[in-house]
Amino acid sequence: MALYLGLMTGTSLDGLDIALLDITPSSPDHERIRFIDGLDLPLPETLRTRLWQLMHCDEACFADLAAAEQALAELAASAVTRLLTRQQLSAEDVAAIGSHGQTIEHRPYGFSDRPCHTPYTLQLDNPSLLAELCGIPVVADFRRRDLAAGGQAAPLAPAFHAALFSQPDQWHGLLNLGGIANLTLLPPQDSTADVIGFDTGPANCLLDAWHARHRGTAVDQDGQWAASGKVIPDLLKRLLSADYFRRPLPKSTGREDFHLDWLAQHLTGDEAPADVQATLLSLTVESIVRALEQTGVSLAALTPCGGGARNGALLTQLEQRLAQGEQATPLVSCADMGWNADLLEASAFAWLAARRVLERPGNLPSVTGASGPRVLGGLYAR
Repeated sequence: MALYLGLMTGTSLDGLDIALLDITPSSPDHERIRFIDGLDLPLPETLRTRLWQLMHCDEACFADLAAAEQALAELAASAVTRLLTRQQLSAEDVAAIGSHGQTIEHRPYGFSDRPCHTPYTLQLDNPSLLAELCGIPVVADFRRRDLAAGGQAAPLAPAFHAALFSQPDQWHGLLNLGGIANLTLLPPQDSTADVIGFDTGPANCLLDAWHARHRGTAVDQDGQWAASGKVIPDLLKRLLSADYFRRPLPKSTGREDFHLDWLAQHLTGDEAPADVQATLLSLTVESIVRALEQTGVSLAALTPCGGGARNGALLTQLEQRLAQGEQATPLVSCADMGWNADLLEASAFAWLAARRVLERPGNLPSVTGASGPRVLGGLYAR
């Protein structure tokens, strides 16, 4: 048995997820993966506010960055202690922690309107402090090696999805509904086809931000507010005209493309807030369905995961849209696949930490566009 922890805070800033996995090599390039336990902890409001400000500022103060990194590392360390205590484990029992960090900006295309076109992705993290606090080796900075190899550095979870969910004789899809929605399309195990994975567009990032502005809380529970409104067809059409939806694969995105200022550019000011929320929910659904249609892949089933998998209104509308095609695609829950929907992405970074320790590649060039497989992440000793 080899135990690994994965830590994840996503673009939705709704909390810190931690997952404990047993990951044991079973062949030269495969592992036996078993989920043991996990926690989903809310971010303290002061930290959430600080991260939000850093994600939406043109100029950041180094002291603010350092303070946010320290607070995030301390929160992660307390989560590690809590989970290990619950499992009656010690630090010496854990091979490594995979720490994704908080994405502050993700610009895999750089800036077309500025003198510097250098692509970059920035995750706020302090793996040295985390290793010091926990007494456990930490693997961090997963994304920039893929970027250095010419890739998008995202999404990274599809490689983990392939290790977990590939089916013997049918295509299966995973849909992560975090701040950004991304698809993983897994070919049959005996197929020579590549795994397909990419960001489809916004999910919780816009829904949460609009709800927070007008309702005072960060989450539209079960999509109830969106369900109370009516979709505005002209607004939906304008939102779907965004350049990102026309970009070819591979592609990835983030809050840099989809934020409330972007939304405001498409509003007349006469819209009822609940109707805008309903339209944003339809934007998420429609962009997913259109992206799936553009791949030309017929799925036997699609499994939602991430925070949006708890949004009943979103899943109902998605299921209805998927039933309208030539071949209806049923939704199959993560629980039915034997996994926790909320902790799947944190589990992916536990697996990526194991791949780094084992010196095995963690990216999929067919997904990110990198020039080849790469071992991802830097290792920080205990």
